[in-house]
Amino acid sequence: MSESRQKKQLIGTVVSNAMDKSVTVTVRRQIKHPQYKKIVRREKKYMAHDANNSCEVGDQVMIQECRPLSKSKRWTVHKTITKAVKV
Repeated sequence: MSESRQKKQLIGTVVSNAMDKSVTVTVRRQIKHPQYKKIVRREKKYMAHDANNSCEVGDQVMIQECRPLSKSKRWTVHKTITKAVKV
């Protein structure tokens, strides 16, 4: 039997919650360009499973990898770090 390993976790911002039990999370990171040594910003969107439909647009959340839940969902919302400020 294979050893259990630590699941990857990412922190990002919810940009869409229009679907049922799903959210789109944008994760921003900074990397150093290998040739030019300049800091470059990268941004990627992930589909995540939100079982309770508790996330709102603008929330900062931690997502954790999981088994494939659909064609595009391989992450679940692990916890909400900060809630969005409502105006």
